[in-house]
Amino acid sequence: MDRLINPARVDFVTLRLFCAVAQSGSITKGAQACSLALSAASRRLADFESASGTRLLERSAQGVSLTPAGHVALQHAVRLFQGFEQLSSELGDYSRGVRGHVRLWANMSSLTAYLPACLSAFMEEQPDIRVEVEEQLSGDITRALVEGLADIGIFADNTPTHGLSVEPFREDLLVVLCSRKHALARRKRVFFAECLDHEFVGLNRGSSLLELTSRAAQLAAKAMKLRVQVRSFDAMCQMIEANLGIGVLPAGVLKRPLPKSLAVIELNEPWARRHLLLGTSTGREHSAAASLLRTRLLESARETSLPARPI
Repeated sequence: MDRLINPARVDFVTLRLFCAVAQSGSITKGAQACSLALSAASRRLADFESASGTRLLERSAQGVSLTPAGHVALQHAVRLFQGFEQLSSELGDYSRGVRGHVRLWANMSSLTAYLPACLSAFMEEQPDIRVEVEEQLSGDITRALVEGLADIGIFADNTPTHGLSVEPFREDLLVVLCSRKHALARRKRVFFAECLDHEFVGLNRGSSLLELTSRAAQLAAKAMKLRVQVRSFDAMCQMIEANLGIGVLPAGVLKRPLPKSLAVIELNEPWARRHLLLGTSTGREHSAAASLLRTRLLESARETSLPARPI
């Protein structure tokens, strides 16, 4: 039978110490950060390794480093601390009279274009419910829902949804944005294959939008020439306005009115109308607060429809 760690032999002080040692690369510095004597810290670490049944730290004259097993232990220790902080935060809400706590994870597109007004209205209607909002990549959102780190997620439809209950949230119209100085600026409509003759400004690796356009480039048997990669739609627009490349991005995130230095071109591809999904875990019981927010988000999606043309 596999050896299991006895929870009685590992406490949060030891886990905090282990994280501090891993971060600093020194048992002495880790002990100081946790206000422990060096001898007590060393004993706790030895007991932790004994309980784990494997060596977690490599000790040398230069300090300490994590073994492969130590890296795994660190990941779980950090997750446990995050869970404990979340527990403290949510219980603190109840002690202050807040009657509910909902963790909403959303991708950049939905958070920028669709959620602010809806969340503002919901919080006015339900002042006793605290909504904790995080912007995350679509793939990370679906994993967080399955693992119970998020209650509600909004993500792109090109993301695996195994273990989730999903419903349509919004239709996300993708357009091509370019500088008025760019060769494509006078076009009203363009195929993506034509865009691939030009340099691109895109989001960083891991975004569902970059994955979608990269896959479309592969299908067109052309390379996607990414000249600049950034972390936000605002940064994309600034780089495009400087004529450093063209970009594919949701029409809903463009500022109104659009700066005269930028041009929007309709993307003549079926995948340019992608869908944002609202998901929850199928294997977890949802709180009354989470159910209320889910219902309000879906109502807002039905109340608002996306215009056929971007601008």
